[in-house]
Amino acid sequence: MGKGDREKSAREKIREQQAADRAREQRKKVVTYLSVGVVAVAAVGLGWWYTASQSTSEAAGDTAPTTVQSDGSVVMAKEGVVAPVVDIYEDFQCPVCKQLEEISGSTFRNLAAEGKAKVVYHPITIFGDDPMKSNSIRAASAARCVADGKQWLAYHDLLYKNQPTEGTEGFKIDQLVGWGKEAGVTAPGFDACVTQQQKASAHIAYTDKTLKDQKIQGTPTVKLNGKEMDLSVVSKPAQLRDTVTKAAK
Repeated sequence: MGKGDREKSAREKIREQQAADRAREQRKKVVTYLSVGVVAVAAVGLGWWYTASQSTSEAAGDTAPTTVQSDGSVVMAKEGVVAPVVDIYEDFQCPVCKQLEEISGSTFRNLAAEGKAKVVYHPITIFGDDPMKSNSIRAASAARCVADGKQWLAYHDLLYKNQPTEGTEGFKIDQLVGWGKEAGVTAPGFDACVTQQQKASAHIAYTDKTLKDQKIQGTPTVKLNGKEMDLSVVSKPAQLRDTVTKAAK
């Protein structure tokens, strides 16, 4: 190979490296979560989240009666309200779930408190790789140790507030126990339930069943009367309220 060829080859390698660097930076804008046969794309940088971030969250009002179900789901609804049904499929380790909760969480709760919807939370684990997978399982399993609905909501909020940074180990056992005290959890055996991860197997089984039965491709997923809602709607409190309210008529 002559000098000219070597220089050409070097320039090509530089261009290839620059292209690879640009591609890597672009990938950082889209958070891709790999789980058991599913890919959840958090649309950071795809437009919807920027628009949602400009939305104004509703002020938190009263909270409807909240009941922790035997399967691990949690129902929030006024007595006698059975429709419309808003199902929220979330992962406590999912950054976009946290962001959606920060923007639209109060709207979900207000709609339930106003008797305009039955809201059902479904904590699941969408991640397939550690440390995210283990973080998620520990957090969701700990939440299952909370039997009181009001206390569960407080614990739910603390999990999102203290969500570990992506790619780092978090939701450690001692933290999960401590947040129970902060949330006012009074369930007998809560500490042991969390420490021994007594609900982990049940959570994993529920996750597998939910992913299959509901065809969940990622989190957050919000369904209205069984039909998946667009994230561009659920991440805008005003549009979310309008859509759910119309479904109630």
